[in-house]
Amino acid sequence: MQSTPIHHVLVVGVGSIGERHVRCFLATGRARVSICEINPTLRTEVAKRYRIEHDFADLDEALRHSYDGHSYDGHSYDAAIIAVPAHRHIPIARQAAEAGLDLLIVKPLSVTLDGIDRLQQAIADQGRVAAVAYVYRAHPALASMREAIASGRWGSPVELVAVAGQHFPTYRPAYREIYYRDRATGGGAIQDALTHLLNAGEWLVGPIERVVADAAHQVLPGVEVEDTVHLLARQGAVLSSYALNQHQGPNENSITVICLHGTVRFEYHRHRWRWLTDGDWQEQPQVELERDTLFIRQAESFLDAIGQRAKPLCSLEEGVQTLRVNLAALESVEQKRWVEVR
Repeated sequence: MQSTPIHHVLVVGVGSIGERHVRCFLATGRARVSICEINPTLRTEVAKRYRIEHDFADLDEALRHSYDGHSYDGHSYDAAIIAVPAHRHIPIARQAAEAGLDLLIVKPLSVTLDGIDRLQQAIADQGRVAAVAYVYRAHPALASMREAIASGRWGSPVELVAVAGQHFPTYRPAYREIYYRDRATGGGAIQDALTHLLNAGEWLVGPIERVVADAAHQVLPGVEVEDTVHLLARQGAVLSSYALNQHQGPNENSITVICLHGTVRFEYHRHRWRWLTDGDWQEQPQVELERDTLFIRQAESFLDAIGQRAKPLCSLEEGVQTLRVNLAALESVEQKRWVEVR
């Protein structure tokens, strides 16, 4: 029986999301993890917590390092997980790609389109795999619902309605001190949270072509970025709406797709999907998920992709498309008009 290969993974940035990737890649049993982090206290704490053998303060040093401690003509890693703030994603990802590594880049892909072409060229030149970590795509209920919609059992989708909210200070108590406080580093509700819904909506019914959005800072103390967003979009023949806030008490999230002959709904907070044609809702069995389940599934999928056993859950091209939607939404908020996604 052939053993499962162990992939060498370098996690760049081990703040809250980077640490989660460390933990979840280790949980697959298929990855050996090293870390790169400029904050010495954080780097030491995470390395000790997860018994990381190799930790680095500098990416150049990490990419030069070999697991046996000797010089070599190549790289020690199969892949890099880019988990620094979003404004630093592209140059770091490009450096890792040019070193011959496959890439998993946390969402959003970036905060501008600058450098995207050069990153794509580096990935193509090296023949590497690149994915963007939109973790909703790892949810088994959402994947099952998507497959059912694509089968045509309810006819073509005509409308999508996504509604979400949570108490962000409970979910991310340090939000005032991290990237979230500034749009330039990936902060604000559009780039931080709404982007998950936008990417999931595109996965379900196709790319967003134009948007009009309104957003404002309504409640969250200590920051000025928007915490509430309403967005209308056109996705081919589908009319869609997305509403999200980061201050309500209940943590709820649903995506409803209305088709010609039925309605289907994904409920993230209940880990299920259901459908209705006439009469009562019909439910798929609820999926039991632990805290890290989706991130472990995402890690497993990425390892499958770099092992050429599957396609990435969210390709780089799909991540670029959602980045363009983010930017169009931000432009619409500022310009107070419909904006084409370009």
